[in-house]
Amino acid sequence: MNTKAIYAACLFAALNICTLSARAEATVKPETYTYGTHLDIKKVLSMTQDATPSCGIINAQLTYLDSQDNTKVLDYRKFADGCQEDN
Repeated sequence: MNTKAIYAACLFAALNICTLSARAEATVKPETYTYGTHLDIKKVLSMTQDATPSCGIINAQLTYLDSQDNTKVLDYRKFADGCQEDN
């Protein structure tokens, strides 16, 4: 086997591993936060929120790893960033 074929096989294997990992994250079912929800957050992967130019309550989502390195998604509601100046 020549080196080009070996490099191509390694690249193909690496891409498959990345694709499987991305698919696993996409299949995580979000949990909705309620008061008293136990949070086991080891590392935050991403935080997203609805875009709004005004103050109000918006939907937000937190994607994180728990202490067992499982990817979890948490849906919650929060004040929009535009509310920082309002009382």
